[in-house]
Amino acid sequence: MFDGLIFDLDGTLWDATKIICKTWNVILKEYPKVRKEPVTVEELKGCMGLQIDEIGRKLFKESDEGLRKELMDKCCVLECEYLSKEGGELFDDVEKTLKILSQKYKLYIVSNCQNGYIESFYKGNGLGKYFKDKLCAEETGLSKGENNKIIIKRNNLKNPVYIGDTQGDRQSAADAGIPFVYAEYGFGNVDSYDFKIEKFSDLADIM
Repeated sequence: MFDGLIFDLDGTLWDATKIICKTWNVILKEYPKVRKEPVTVEELKGCMGLQIDEIGRKLFKESDEGLRKELMDKCCVLECEYLSKEGGELFDDVEKTLKILSQKYKLYIVSNCQNGYIESFYKGNGLGKYFKDKLCAEETGLSKGENNKIIIKRNNLKNPVYIGDTQGDRQSAADAGIPFVYAEYGFGNVDSYDFKIEKFSDLADIM
């Protein structure tokens, strides 16, 4: 019996790429030397699961590190402002399923995002009430696997599981020594998993 469910965010609980794309392209207009063409939704989906500095290097590899960090910082601030007001696109039955799961399990989020991003998910979609704790990469500067370990330790979890959609998520579960549930409907692919869900509501069945 699991005593805690730890969730990835992007590609698992929601798809925020449309709003992120819109806000990033607003900021990009201020940086024509970094990139002239707009960022696309498909490019962003290919970056989901990476830490912010890794996304910057992937999308803006020709720019110097200082300028790239300045750009990414502005992008992150604006995206969180918009997401806090408008919310992201939740996958089907996310809130309904979270409500069911929260009656039996303690729920958590561990994401490779920046400070404020999980909070914008909570605020924009009204889902913070279902989660007991959260941790993001910028807060600790550590890998997702290490952040999983922190969440497990500080919440005294004995038998948690991690739910995500990318190979990085699978690896983070392995690094923390916990089972992995693959969200097949998300953005990525994995080479192995302990459980698989084809839609978010499947969690209520397999758990």
